[in-house]
Amino acid sequence: MATILSVSGSPSATSRTARLLRHLDQRLVAQGHEVVPLDVRTLPPEALLHADFRHPAIAEATALFQRADGVVIGTPVYKAAYSGLLKALLDLLPQYALTGKTVLPLATGGTTAHVLAIDYALRPVLNSMGPAHITPGWFTLDKEITVGDDGALTVAPAAAEALAQVTDQFSRALDGRTTLLAATG
Repeated sequence: MATILSVSGSPSATSRTARLLRHLDQRLVAQGHEVVPLDVRTLPPEALLHADFRHPAIAEATALFQRADGVVIGTPVYKAAYSGLLKALLDLLPQYALTGKTVLPLATGGTTAHVLAIDYALRPVLNSMGPAHITPGWFTLDKEITVGDDGALTVAPAAAEALAQVTDQFSRALDGRTTLLAATG
């Protein structure tokens, strides 16, 4: 069993991105992983904006990254890039906060014009943080994610299938990594 940190970089309390991540978290838990959710929007804004590395909430977020075997990073796309809120957190983490970790980047957005934001905006930053492996990510259109009046999440069938595939691929990569570490450790 691996420990996965599931990070939502959305500033919105009613975020489709965060809801989609929590939906995928359930799939990862069903596969035997422990999932720890982190909504960056719940961190103190002053600590993020003033780069207060010593703030207890930032120190705890850093510790969550350190303890995780794998990290799922989800972000809405704004102006062809990942959210500024996510950027603020990533900037506060140690340079090699992802060393040895398996990472799954996910994004949501309103138009397919933003589909490359994962590969051209987010992936280079994640790669600079030293992960062992970044699995293929996935971009989901906002219109493919609906939230009912009861709060239930529905993902369009084609998007749901693609998300299941990338999530399962991440899980397999993570399982392979933790098996290898156990055998060599």
